Amino acid sequence: MSYEERGQWVYLAATTIAYAAYLVLMLGRAGTTPLTEIEYQPILLWTIGAAVTGSILGRIAIEIVRPSESHREDVRDREIGRFGEYVSGMILGIGMVGPFILTLVEADHFWIANAIYLVFVVQAVVGAVIKLVAYRRGF
Repeated sequence: MSYEERGQWVYLAATTIAYAAYLVLMLGRAGTTPLTEIEYQPILLWTIGAAVTGSILGRIAIEIVRPSESHREDVRDREIGRFGEYVSGMILGIGMVGPFILTLVEADHFWIANAIYLVFVVQAVVGAVIKLVAYRRGF
């Protein structure tokens, strides 16, 4: 498994775990308070920070346990990365129409922020999965 492929596994895990934690924390507070009145900003920022930190520390930990033979990208890594970023960029662009519409109809900031976060998570997960499939099945 290449250095870049391992990185995609870590990125996928960190993103999905952080978003799942965000949902659990938000829904846990929703039992006593309406969703739009929950102070979501700290939870949102902490889970995004945890995803970034988890991704960095996870990649370091994997390299300590099982070092890669090379940290250099080859042509295949670059092509897979380019293709995955192209597809995930399209998802991001199309997905941001939802939060844009929420803004135009003057929806509560809670819904706009959560729609943006959801689009970023979907984009990250789909991009990582596409890259991992390309690594496993060929590009």
